[in-house]
Amino acid sequence: MGLLVYLLTMLVYLLTIILKLGVIKVKNIKDISQYDNRTGELLDGVLVYCGVKYNPYGGGWIMNNQQALAIVARDKEMTRDALRVFIEVCSKLDFHNWIQISQIEISQELDIHKVNVSKAIKLLISKGILLKGPKAGRSFSYRLNPDYGWKGKVKNLNEYRKELEQQEKKEFKEKHLGYSESNIDK
Repeated sequence: MGLLVYLLTMLVYLLTIILKLGVIKVKNIKDISQYDNRTGELLDGVLVYCGVKYNPYGGGWIMNNQQALAIVARDKEMTRDALRVFIEVCSKLDFHNWIQISQIEISQELDIHKVNVSKAIKLLISKGILLKGPKAGRSFSYRLNPDYGWKGKVKNLNEYRKELEQQEKKEFKEKHLGYSESNIDK
């Protein structure tokens, strides 16, 4: 945005000089100038105002993988309650896909019995859509699998994927090659 303002200002400045030098003859042009109110100095160029971007949709945004959403929609094991819980979880995501919400809160928000919310969350976890996080207080935290959606910067998503790839390589080495990083130090 700053570069655009600078380029527009320079363009106006150059056009002003060209017109003053008489290189281009233009009839009925008004000589518009601006001045500094404090110093009274006559300023070359024109101040250009670029308004603040307006977001018609309001607050939170998440990025979703369309293929993953199609998989969820076509999965015959996904119950109506599980789909509603999935959408509710997506609507409450914090950055880096973490969500800290109790099953009781979800139950109250969606007007679904607590037992059905529990079943829906277990189904979402078994499908790999939700990842169970550490326990915080009396309830667990969850994380939306980044393959299904992401809330945050793309840069952070890429960093998360690199960490995941490194973790998978480490687990593969431990499982198939029979050594771990602790064995290497010995």
